[in-house]
Amino acid sequence: MTIKLLASILIALIAISTTGISEAQAKALVVVFSRADENYSVGNITEGNTMKLAKLIAEKTGADLFEVKPYNKYPADYKKCTEVAQEELRVNARPPILEDKNPEEYDTIFLGYPIWWGDLPMCLYTYLERHDFNGKKIYPFATHEGSGMGRTESTLRLALPGAEIGRGLATRGSDAQKLTPRTVSALESWLKAAGF
Repeated sequence: MTIKLLASILIALIAISTTGISEAQAKALVVVFSRADENYSVGNITEGNTMKLAKLIAEKTGADLFEVKPYNKYPADYKKCTEVAQEELRVNARPPILEDKNPEEYDTIFLGYPIWWGDLPMCLYTYLERHDFNGKKIYPFATHEGSGMGRTESTLRLALPGAEIGRGLATRGSDAQKLTPRTVSALESWLKAAGF
């Protein structure tokens, strides 16, 4: 190795250590589907429970943020929304989405969603099936009101066999909406365990 090459490597390592952002963190993406309007146990909200967590993850890791938005907005009324979600699950629907973001340039994907009938909202399958996640690290995080991660961790392992599915973070939607100290602490511990 030449002295010039060694100097370049040293400068790069110093830059990484002084910014506090590792290479993995610089290549992280938060993909989230979240719904505002009327939500169970929190009432009418302007920002979805899962989105609150997604923004906090992006802030703490330096990750980019991409929101999956369905082409046909879900009903604002909670009961009507659950009926639509249940029907989509029953027919294994792939609802169209408005925008897309290719995760190709990212090593780590934080994947956020509310638990709907024990599963991912079906519009997230639309997004996931469009892309190649082979070799990616996927860290799921979900909001719920009693069902934890549902069956989503095992579902993701089946849907994305070439990806490494990390331990998920399940947070009650009512806690996520308020970003309670317990919620923030649990999220920080989860990120630390993931290497962030």
